[in-house]
This record gives sequence, structure tokens and C-alpha cells, in this order.
Amino acid sequence: MGKQGKERAKARREQRLQEISRLRKLPYSSVDRWWSSETVAVVTGANRGIGYEIARQLAVHGLRVIVTARDADRGRAAADGLRGEGLNVEFRQLDVSRPESVESFAKWIAEKYGGLDILILSANPSKNETVIGEFDATRLVGPLVNNAGVNFNTGADNSVEFAEEVIATNYFGTKRMIEIFISMMCPSTSGARILNVSSRLGRVNGRRNRVGDMTLREQLLKDDCLSEELIDDMVTNFLCQVKEGTWASNDWPQMYTDYSVSKLAVNLFTRLMARRLADRPEGHKIYINCYCPGWVKTAMTGWAGNTSAEEGADTGVWVALLPCQLLTTGNFFAERREISF
Repeated sequence: MGKQGKERAKARREQRLQEISRLRKLPYSSVDRWWSSETVAVVTGANRGIGYEIARQLAVHGLRVIVTARDADRGRAAADGLRGEGLNVEFRQLDVSRPESVESFAKWIAEKYGGLDILILSANPSKNETVIGEFDATRLVGPLVNNAGVNFNTGADNSVEFAEEVIATNYFGTKRMIEIFISMMCPSTSGARILNVSSRLGRVNGRRNRVGDMTLREQLLKDDCLSEELIDDMVTNFLCQVKEGTWASNDWPQMYTDYSVSKLAVNLFTRLMARRLADRPEGHKIYINCYCPGWVKTAMTGWAGNTSAEEGADTGVWVALLPCQLLTTGNFFAERREISF
């Protein structure tokens, strides 16, 4: 793309963001507002950044929000801040990378609330991790949103030293939450909703960061080839190559490689689950999608992004609260529109 093409693309994006900003100020009509003050939303990794802003926006819309985080002190502080704004929020500690923590949290939700309407999963970052967006009854009802992700690289760095932890949190943590909570989603005329916050860096066929292995790429793009085994084998193969020191010469995405592979797996798992859930009868539907918040300007990215946390959270909240007549499944969104995988 030449200089003029880049300028035109930039102008189109700025125009699009201005339109989204306008739309964000419009209230939901009574017809489109399928939720109430009794609707329970869980946002994991919500002590800061995108997760915090998603929690805030959902609470502003009138939902009851459960803020979760790996770090209990930071999570409580985040919840206190939101309550200080007059919002209906509560804190509960959760580490999505630990099966026992996820199971304990699920039990707590069932015992205290008897069900859940929206679940938004975030990164559970430790103090050394960077969280990025683009670069970074007795049952559940509603969206399950897996937010952001962990990444140990910044700037031009592309170390895979912590690849195993990145994959474990971003992919296997997301997968674990879906597998545990999906069986808890209760029947609803509004449909249960799962949303994974992902990244354009995890696109199979992206222009700048695609999977180089053409055979693998073709398999990943074909629904009849896509399987849980294929996805798990892909990330396992990547981790084996990391240990062997051969990953750089094997056609993996070249920007933030471990993070990109983890988000590629999340995107693929989203598509796979949409296919598995497609045949559920009316009243028992579960809709699963993913979205990219963009390169978000927060303390966690060193303020290097081009999108505010408010803007980055917007599309996630928009997809999670889609009116019933606009519900969709198995899709990838950015800036309030569908993009390709």
C-alpha cells in the first residue's frame, strides 16, 4: 500500500471511529434492552485496562457486574473504585490458568447467584506481564467474553521465553473457562452469549502476520478440517519447537509470535465451538464470537497504543449486548463490524 493508500485508509478509520463514538452515546431502546438490573455479568482480569473498562461499561448499562482478578488486592481496589461511581459491582478472586480456581469460582457463582448472564474472561496478568489487544436458576445465561491476553514482549521484542505461560493463560485458560461454564448456561429467549477478546494478530490469513505453512493454513480455514485435536496439536507443536529452538524457521507468525499463536488458537476454538453449538434448539441457543479491541493505550502497553481503553472495550460490550434480532455466532469483530479470520 502506497502513501496515498495509507492516508485514505487512515481517513476511513478515523471516520469510522467518529461514527462509533456517536453510536456509543445513543441509549438502547426498550425493545433492544434484553437485560435488567438482575442480569449478572462476570468480567475476569478486570482490575485494569480493557477488562476494567468492559466491567465499567456493562455496569453503566445497568447490569450487576462481578469483577475478578488474579491479584486479590488489585481486584478489590478496582471494585471499590467502580462502586464509588455508584455502580453495582462485586469482587471475587479468580485465576483462569488454575483449574482449581476456576472450579471454585464456578461453585461460588452457582451457590450465590444460581446462574450467570454474561461472563467476560480477561488476562490475569502478573506484575511482569503486558496485556495487549490487537498486538493485545443454576445455569449460565449470556455472553462469555474472554478478554485481552498476556504478552511478555514490548516494542520490537519477540522473545518466546515465556511461551508456555502465554499459551497456558491465553488459550488453555480460555478453553477451560468455556468448557466448565458452557454446561451451566441456562435456557433463555435472549440466548446465552460467549465472547472471546482476541487479536487481529491471531488471524490465519492476515496480511502481515499470517501462518506461513500453507498446508496448515488451509486446514485451519476449512470448517470440515477444523477440530480440537488440530488446534491443540498446533500449539503443542509450536511449544515443542520453542524448546528445541527451531520455531523461528518454521513459518509461525513473526510479530509477538507466542501471543499471536495463542490468539490464533482462541479464534479457531471460537469457530469450532460455534459449529458444535449451532444445532441447539430455540430457547437453548448459545452464541459465541470473538473480537479485537485494537492496540489499546493503557499503562499495560506503556501508553503506546492508538486506541483508548474506552474505545477498545466498546465493541466487546456492543457484541455482548446485541439485541436478540441481531444475534450471530462464530464471527470475529473489530470496531463494531465483522472482520475475517
